[in-house]
Amino acid sequence: MYPSDLVGTWSSKSNRTLTGPGFYDPLNEKLIEPSHTGISYSFTADGHFEEAYYRAVANPTDPKCPSGIMQWQHGKWQMNSTGSLILEPIAVDGRQLMSSPCEFDTSIYTRYNQSETFERYSVYTDPYHNVPRLDLFQFNGAPMQPLYLAFSPPQMLPTTTLNPTNTAGSTASSTSSSKKKRGLDAEVPINWKMNMGEGSNEVVTHINADRLWWIGLSMTGLGGLLYLGPRRMGIHS
Repeated sequence: MYPSDLVGTWSSKSNRTLTGPGFYDPLNEKLIEPSHTGISYSFTADGHFEEAYYRAVANPTDPKCPSGIMQWQHGKWQMNSTGSLILEPIAVDGRQLMSSPCEFDTSIYTRYNQSETFERYSVYTDPYHNVPRLDLFQFNGAPMQPLYLAFSPPQMLPTTTLNPTNTAGSTASSTSSSKKKRGLDAEVPINWKMNMGEGSNEVVTHINADRLWWIGLSMTGLGGLLYLGPRRMGIHS
């Protein structure tokens, strides 16, 4: 069951984090850093989805040392009889980049695979912005930040498997069985200051530390932490 009102690309208020080739380059195995943090979901009418996350985590004890995380995955979705949305990603395709500049000299780039369940959703015209708005409610009923329609039809990468692997010993995979769930274990150097040419894309194998400093400082001033649940940090009970 695929309700038509979900079809499109939805983005948080900044409208800078968006699904599609502007966030993840599967051919060159690179994540592309948006100018602002945010989240984005895309849904097709035939049951495919894509998501992009860029989050910053403040450090209350040291505002100069925030951390950042980028996540991307895609797969299939459906709505069950209760109205819940079930998202099942393609396990080998998801990617995650975590950066803690004050703790490590490298960012950690791994595979990412996390199924998601949304208890319910609501689509309506936002009374303030006068654009279509999507409210998603997590499995426990807690609301996520609102998303707004950015593209229709959706802006997405191909919905087929982008990074197929035949064995655990492929170039993108770890040969360690203990790391099978997060097999892409390459560490990527952090470049503290990038001097990209005018008009060029900020294609990253790191997360910009200077930008995260300002994000962390503003969040600390507001009293703490921009929403980032344990699931988004890769912490499982």
